[in-house]
Order: sequence, then structure tokens, then C-alpha cells
Amino acid sequence: MFKTNEGGVDRGLRIGLGLVLLVLGFGGVVGGGLGLVLGIVGLVSLVTGIVGWCPLYAILNVDTLGRRKPAH
Repeated sequence: MFKTNEGGVDRGLRIGLGLVLLVLGFGGVVGGGLGLVLGIVGLVSLVTGIVGWCPLYAILNVDTLGRRKPAH
């Protein structure tokens, strides 16, 4: 469906950061609105890391896989 646009290091960092933010936000460490925001950002980070595709990267034509992109 979508072409992978995240490299291994990028994906690993997203997954790690996502897990930390999920624990902080939804694990009760940080409460209120900030906790909710951290949890949502963590969830998005985790999902994009797992699937290997970032919609913002696609819009900005960014690829961290190390492939050369053709110039427009």
C-alpha cells in the first residue's frame, strides 16, 4: 500500500520513544491534558515505527532508508 520511508535506526527510535511516551501518558505518570497528549503522540510514534511509513515524511519527500530520491 505505502512504500516504507523509514530506516532501521529511525524506526527503532520511534518505537522506543513511543513506548516511553505511552507509559508516561497512559500509565498515570503524567496526568491531565499533558498526559493525554503524550499518550497520543506516543501511540502515533509507535505505530509509524512499526509500519515503517510516516505520512509527514511522504508529504515532505523525506526518506531515511538511505535511498536516493529523484529530483523533481
